[in-house]
Amino acid sequence: MSPDKNPQDMKPLTAAAKLGIYLPATPEEFRNSPVTRAQLEELRTNPPEWLTELRRTGPFPRDVTAHKLGISNSGLSRNGVSDSLTADEIAALLADQPDWLVKERANLVEVRKEAERVKAKEAERRAASNRPAKKRFG
Repeated sequence: MSPDKNPQDMKPLTAAAKLGIYLPATPEEFRNSPVTRAQLEELRTNPPEWLTELRRTGPFPRDVTAHKLGISNSGLSRNGVSDSLTADEIAALLADQPDWLVKERANLVEVRKEAERVKAKEAERRAASNRPAKKRFG
């Protein structure tokens, strides 16, 4: 594949989201300048020390924090958790789980079970509608 003749720039927020990092925790030079697709790919394949450290210790963005805690993004919001927890803060919450975290984890399990049930029911309905109709004699 040939290199881009006119590289597309993306906002630092978009690049941070694609890298799974919390933008305010990045170096100022990253926050204040657009990122090309080539630069993003270079960050992915050959991450600098600041990116490696940020991915390891955080702070993490909301979606990564929720995933590490095993709850939904909404669960974080319902319980007033900031979207910038560090690895140590997450580990502390997981080690001594408060009641709200236990409830949110159970809630996410139930939501996923229900989604699977609905998906299976929908697949069954689609399969039934694709069967040839029975011939009626009259």
